Amino acid sequence: MNMSAQHNIRLDYLDAVRSFALILGVFFHASLSFMPIFIGWAVMDISTSSFVSIFVMVNHSFRMELFFLLAGFFSHMKFHQQGGQSFLKSRLMRIVLPFIIGWFLLRPLIISGWTMGAESMRGDVNILNDLLAGFDSLGSFPKDLLTGTHLWFLYYLLIISVSIIVIRSLIRVYKPLHNSLIPLGDSLIFWLCNSSAAIYIVAIPTAACLWFMEHWGMDTPDKSLVPDMPVSLLYGGFFLFGWLLNRDSSLLNRFAELTWHKLLLCVVSMVVSLVLSSFEMKYAHTYYLFLKAGFMLSYAIMMWSLVSITIGLCKRLFSQSSSVVRYVADASFWIYLIHLPIVLWLQITCAELPLHWLIKLISISLITIFISIVLYDAFIRSTFIGAALNGKRKPRSLFKIQTVTSKEERNVEK
Repeated sequence: MNMSAQHNIRLDYLDAVRSFALILGVFFHASLSFMPIFIGWAVMDISTSSFVSIFVMVNHSFRMELFFLLAGFFSHMKFHQQGGQSFLKSRLMRIVLPFIIGWFLLRPLIISGWTMGAESMRGDVNILNDLLAGFDSLGSFPKDLLTGTHLWFLYYLLIISVSIIVIRSLIRVYKPLHNSLIPLGDSLIFWLCNSSAAIYIVAIPTAACLWFMEHWGMDTPDKSLVPDMPVSLLYGGFFLFGWLLNRDSSLLNRFAELTWHKLLLCVVSMVVSLVLSSFEMKYAHTYYLFLKAGFMLSYAIMMWSLVSITIGLCKRLFSQSSSVVRYVADASFWIYLIHLPIVLWLQITCAELPLHWLIKLISISLITIFISIVLYDAFIRSTFIGAALNGKRKPRSLFKIQTVTSKEERNVEK
């Protein structure tokens, strides 16, 4: 299949993958108040469980990596559809604009949530004062720009996207280098996607990046505007891998092929990672460095196998076009952007209720998703904000009040 034809095909199951990666982030943040030990989160619930620690570790090991791989895949597609200049303009609309607007609107609400959480654990919450304090925090701009928020992923997505385009342009300037690197990259990605040892191979450089992180596992780079090098290299690697996968329509299918070997590898690496994670703080252990190396390698294998399996499962379950899946995919970016302050406030509200942690976790997550979708359909989907997030305005589905006027915009996407 030629490249131009490939780029005109919509892979519907990837809508499900993207939705899953982003919505899983809602459940991830919703679970942090139920950790069995206090981790510095806004609030700690009276009902906790060690199972939450397992969920958090596994969730955090592959969710954003999956997102960056898909970002690279779709970026390559859009780049060749639109051209370099139009592609950069679209990145400005879909990354920079949501980052700027999201920071000014969401950060005060998130900061107020953290303040309320700390006060709630002391038994004294002043909602109005905490909200005002949240908005007062805007006065410290640009200090602690990313701290306490989840918008760092847009910052890194922008840096990585621009870096890939710049590197690509520099390579193309020097023809001998271009003529040697492009076939080499194509051959390497083709070999990896067809090799049964692919996950072991890509896990090695991934584990090397993990080695230099502050904690065992994947760091959250929300402390500074200076890019964290290990984090940048790891997410950049997944982005580049997705970019290269889009060069050949068959590669993604091979990468995401479901096999018993891959499933067994995923389970074993998950168990090994969970066992070895208990040694993170035991610095005096005789074999500490060997245990750390074993953890990093098993964590990297778990990461890559979960990314591959998730894509493969979505391909098997959502291969047919679905208007529901497409709607959720369109809404998922908004859901992830808006979810954190809602999650924090619901966690604070539920923290002292005498209910099982699982009931609270599911309730917080589903209520957050419901509120986000209602807001999306009522105020975002058919507006200029929806156009910035989804590429164009789309008709409402829950609130069928038509606000767009052009014939093209009135037609529901098939």
